[in-house]
Amino acid sequence: MIDPNLISTYVVNLPRRPDRRAWIERRLPIGTQAIYTSDLDVTIDGRDIARDGIADLDITLFDWQIDSDNPWWNRPLKYGEIGCTLAHLACWRHAEKSSSSPYILVLEDDALLVSELGSRLREGLSRLDAADEAFDLLYLGRYRLDPDTLSSVPGIVRPGYSHCSFAYLITREGLRTALSTDLAEAIIPIDEFLPALYTPHPRPDIRTRFPPRLAALAFEPPLATQRAKTEAGSDTEESEYVAS
Repeated sequence: MIDPNLISTYVVNLPRRPDRRAWIERRLPIGTQAIYTSDLDVTIDGRDIARDGIADLDITLFDWQIDSDNPWWNRPLKYGEIGCTLAHLACWRHAEKSSSSPYILVLEDDALLVSELGSRLREGLSRLDAADEAFDLLYLGRYRLDPDTLSSVPGIVRPGYSHCSFAYLITREGLRTALSTDLAEAIIPIDEFLPALYTPHPRPDIRTRFPPRLAALAFEPPLATQRAKTEAGSDTEESEYVAS
């Protein structure tokens, strides 16, 4: 079990995907009382956003597409990317108002968790506290793009630029800082937003809009990986591009 007094757990899940909710429910530590975005009154499904448009969502999209050799940047945003970012934002907003836990754990519903996740996570937090190794964001898993550096705690690194937001812990102070960026006024993919908060983003325009402001760490080896897209699919990647 993940101690609810220490860690509040959120799971990103679409209302139309009870299959994925059931899958991860079976894999959460026994007794974990998670809050699912599918139970919150928020619009997070790229299909709904594509159908209804973004005019009523009270958001503004970042000028995303640029001339770049990076294929993820040299194309429009996808509606699923918007929805995924809004889902993470909904978790943070709910936690800010409804939780007093010092840590917020955010999982996507395709996260593959190690056995005994709760005890291993608490043990890692204890070691960080004993070493006085401060952090705002702690990846349980991610896709590393730039090299990491060592921290003072074995099994924990300082992450380089990384993608994927399927499993991370954010402190209450980190939560407030992330919310202070007004992400809803410049929506970008959550996988680009999180690394921008702790390392200078390789895109100058994102680096200017979202300069680093958090201290980040990561478990290495990770405590979570991600289901293969061939097995679980991807409601984000399989969504439509935003019309220009």
